[in-house]
Amino acid sequence: MDLLLIEDDELLGRGIAQALGQSYRVQWIRDGRRGLSALLDLKPDLVVLDLTLPELDGLEVLREARRQQVEVPILILTARDALDDRIAGLDAGADDYLLKPFSLDELEARLRALFRRAQGRAEECVRYHDLEVDTRKRQLRLNGEPLTLGRREYALLLRLLDAQGQVLTRRKLEEHLYGLDDELESNALEVHVHNLRKKIGKDLIRTVRGVGYMMDKA
Repeated sequence: MDLLLIEDDELLGRGIAQALGQSYRVQWIRDGRRGLSALLDLKPDLVVLDLTLPELDGLEVLREARRQQVEVPILILTARDALDDRIAGLDAGADDYLLKPFSLDELEARLRALFRRAQGRAEECVRYHDLEVDTRKRQLRLNGEPLTLGRREYALLLRLLDAQGQVLTRRKLEEHLYGLDDELESNALEVHVHNLRKKIGKDLIRTVRGVGYMMDKA
């Protein structure tokens, strides 16, 4: 999946590109004019757009992209926290608006949600083979029967479902499941994967040796 990051802050841009590079092919552009060209030419799956950019303001990038009928989901990432700025961004065609400073986990969650909506999977019920997940009610069914998962098993399942067809590294999954203050045993992730396989079926989650885990596209 291709993601275009338009962000002029060197330190922040590098950090975002590195973090998102675990799940996306990231193209990082540092000014608005080149960012607009890349947006029009590359046709990425998702865009993360800063508003305060050299050469061309982010709002102008957004307006021109929408004027040219570019429908890719665009998330604005900015320090502009005034209500008028947020309204202007959304009215110009942004799909979401996230303020700096922010959590990388939240950024990734919002991007996953944007991509699901773009793919027609905005519905709250996710189906994968014989598994059905109601994300609003946090209820699961397997072959029509209720299924109970622990909190981290549920979070792990949703992360793998959101990334169907992609390999998620051990580190990425551990960062998703555990906070910085949590004590993490060396085999904790493997235990959760093992328990999840016992409940949903051992063949739905694949181990990519030396890298991590994945679920194939349904």
